[in-house]
Parts: sequence; structure tokens; C-alpha cells
Amino acid sequence: MQLKYTEVKRGEDMAHMELNDSNFDKEVIEKSNGSYVLVDFWAPWCMPCLMLAPNLEKVASEFKNLNFVKVNVDENSKLGSKYKIMSIPAVKLFKDGKVIDEFVGSFPEQGIRDFLKKNIK
Repeated sequence: MQLKYTEVKRGEDMAHMELNDSNFDKEVIEKSNGSYVLVDFWAPWCMPCLMLAPNLEKVASEFKNLNFVKVNVDENSKLGSKYKIMSIPAVKLFKDGKVIDEFVGSFPEQGIRDFLKKNIK
């Protein structure tokens, strides 16, 4: 059971790190203290998930103080259950250890940008 973690930093290449269920709390919940973590719950067979991914990555790279994480719900069913994922793609924004906002479905770039601007202070 692995998570794919992408830390997005403005003006830099994305750094990749593999996670598993045992360190999700450390890398998502703890990292959301003092910053934001955007979590994309997805699956490789989900066409809307595959369409959303490049838009999420592109827009997330525009925001300072934002980490971007992809969770394959097929490989991480416990996390899918814990965060009540009923439909994918499901995107949740974490701050201070809590989900502060979310959306389900594929959004265009501007929709994602508006979602993040509304929430990131």
C-alpha cells in the first residue's frame, strides 16, 4: 500500500517521495500544520481522475505553502474509508490537521485555481 507524494514548490521542479498508510499522518496531517496539503484521491482506471491530474499539478505549482499528494484508493482502501471517499476523483484540502474544503469530480484549471484562492490565505 503506497501513496505517491509530490511536494510542489513555486519555481522549482516537483520532488517525489513514496508514502504508505503508516506515514500518511506524518506527511499529510502534520505537514498541514502551518501549511496546506492538497490530496487527490484517485484510481488508475478512473478517466476523470486521469484528466484532472495534470490540471491539479499545474495549478498547485502556482501556490506557495502548498503540498500536493495523490492517494490511489485501490491501493489504500483504509484511507479511502477514513476520509469517506464515495466517488473519485475526490480532492481534499488539509490545514492544521483537518479537511477545510473539498470537491468531487474533474475541474478545469480555473476552477481549481478559484478553489485554492478561496481557501489559501
